[in-house]
Amino acid sequence: MSEFDKRFDRRQAAALLTERGFRTAPATLAKLACIGGGPTFHSFGRKPLYREADLLAWAQARTTGPRRSTSDPGTPLSGGKAA
Repeated sequence: MSEFDKRFDRRQAAALLTERGFRTAPATLAKLACIGGGPTFHSFGRKPLYREADLLAWAQARTTGPRRSTSDPGTPLSGGKAA
């Protein structure tokens, strides 16, 4: 990952995740930035900035593999863990 990778503000980060199939609101990212559990971000002054790779890694880690029922934990995706 390059230090010059494009960075996304919270609104853009939520839009990117949603475009990739991980529907996420900017308010969700804001809450998780306060309480923890969200994607890694950097700060530029008071503004949080997210890298695409960090956003997608966070989303993948929260995603299970195929499931046959709601009681089936599913198989972890590569690099992720079952929810």
